Amino acid sequence: MKISPIDWTIIIGYILFALGLGIYFSKRAGKNINEFFVSGRNLPWWLAGTSMVATTFAADTPLAVTELVVKDGIAGNWLWWNAVLSGMLATFLFSRLWRRSEIITDVEFTELRYSGPSASFLRGFRALYIGLPMNCITMGWVILAMQKIVRLTFNLPDDANTKILIVLGCLLIAGIYCALSGFWGVVMTDIVQFGMAMIGSIALAIIAVDKIGGIGVLKEKLVEVYKVDHSILNFTPDFSAGKMAIITFGVYLGVQWWASNGVDGSGYIAQRMFAAKNERHTLLATLWFNIAHYTLRPWPWILVALVAMVVYPHIGDPDHLNPALQDPAAGYPLLMLEYLPVGLLGLMLTAFLAAFMSTIDTHLNWGASYLVNDFYKRFIKPDETPKHYVAISRFFVILIMIIAGVFSLFMNSISGAWKFLFAINAGIGLVQILRWYWWRINAWSEISAMVAALVVSIFVFIHPATKDEFAFQMLLIVPISTVVWIVVTFITEPVSNETLISFYKKVRPSKGGWNWVAKTIENESKITDIQDTQTDTKIPALVNWIVGVIFIYSFLFSIGKLLLGFVSSGLIFLSIAIISGAIMFKNLPSKEGRDI
Repeated sequence: MKISPIDWTIIIGYILFALGLGIYFSKRAGKNINEFFVSGRNLPWWLAGTSMVATTFAADTPLAVTELVVKDGIAGNWLWWNAVLSGMLATFLFSRLWRRSEIITDVEFTELRYSGPSASFLRGFRALYIGLPMNCITMGWVILAMQKIVRLTFNLPDDANTKILIVLGCLLIAGIYCALSGFWGVVMTDIVQFGMAMIGSIALAIIAVDKIGGIGVLKEKLVEVYKVDHSILNFTPDFSAGKMAIITFGVYLGVQWWASNGVDGSGYIAQRMFAAKNERHTLLATLWFNIAHYTLRPWPWILVALVAMVVYPHIGDPDHLNPALQDPAAGYPLLMLEYLPVGLLGLMLTAFLAAFMSTIDTHLNWGASYLVNDFYKRFIKPDETPKHYVAISRFFVILIMIIAGVFSLFMNSISGAWKFLFAINAGIGLVQILRWYWWRINAWSEISAMVAALVVSIFVFIHPATKDEFAFQMLLIVPISTVVWIVVTFITEPVSNETLISFYKKVRPSKGGWNWVAKTIENESKITDIQDTQTDTKIPALVNWIVGVIFIYSFLFSIGKLLLGFVSSGLIFLSIAIISGAIMFKNLPSKEGRDI
């Protein structure tokens, strides 16, 4: 389909808007790194939460979901649906703890929680490791998705020179804007991006389903193409397919969500927690993020993926006569180009560009925060002026942009990159949970978990017996890395008493794993009512986490069932969602917490 002048006007208009916003916020962002990286800690919950949602809606996301549905049906989404458990854990157990820490990055947390040279080493190492290679892998698959969209939209050849030109064009826009505006501009454009992306994806889903003849016809055609015993519409894997389906699903729900990096809400999600007004706004922002991320966004993408499987039979077949359809993710942009009318196509292309910019800008700003706050300022030049650090921040934004662009040129599969990133972070999650709730965790616990996970991941990804078996990979990586860090924890020195007491006073985690620390503080200061995050609500935070998980999953399934015409089961799930949601919202903390 040819891009009309109206479509071009919408696309160019958004680019000019984004660059203008970058210029507008450049002076404010240039004051200091507190403004450049956490917006002066003054964001309301709806703005911080929507920014979390927007930054996880990248150009790659609809394509990755399409790829998962094409390969494994709706149940393929459990690769990321399992993270509901960690997302709600971060909401109720960790969000307010992060806000109390008064730090700029989650990497800075290492020297707040740990002591000695090992803590300093861990902070510097994580700043470089996450800020550059890990961050650039994530950005690489986002850029890869944008490459595919641009190539299919303009019918460009799939060669190295074309890819390089696309990468340069996309990154220059995002990089210049991010370097100018800092986190303020990132957050403000996130609001516009989220609205555009949701409108565009819902419109495409409605039009695609209508073009095929409605949901009923869609289900009939799936039977015609994929036979009557297909399991494409099942919300859980087809366990009759064998042990592997059971093992994989068990790994998703029993291992992956708690074993992977970020289970406590760290990373760019934590960055938005730091930027929220106070503790309650932080919790509400994280809750809104999980609701929107898991219940509102997936179904338009899934419906389009199902239509693509009918319109392009056997898409994803490596022997498909049409080279474009050999890629299982291509169905989404192809339907977009085929079905959307003038104007709406421009809006959808702009939404993809906005989604791309939102995610890339977040990762550029977030990665630069590590390199500046936790490496350059901490170890190289600790006593420079605020403007100097802002200038260095802008330099690192451009550096990360260049490295990420190079990474993208060597990637082929979006979901494959997802799985690799999950794997190299496996086993770290349990350490991240326990560092808040058990005083004995030290810096060497985290270091050994990271190293063990990385080494074992590389082995299982190249070994022929486990190369393409994600579930088996996780079942090897997690136990090995867990055993390693537990042994290392007990053979190394604990954190100094002074650091543990200072951390507990500041963050106030649950007393469970900190009894002797809490008693020491009470004895020294004669305080007997140290408040923790687990006891200032009507029901314990852990119970509210369980209720919240039930709410998210039941709401997610109710929407899907009703959209697909399974009314009875949809209403049952909706009833569960209403009851669990009422319990959860009734027991949210009422206190604002501290404004910092």
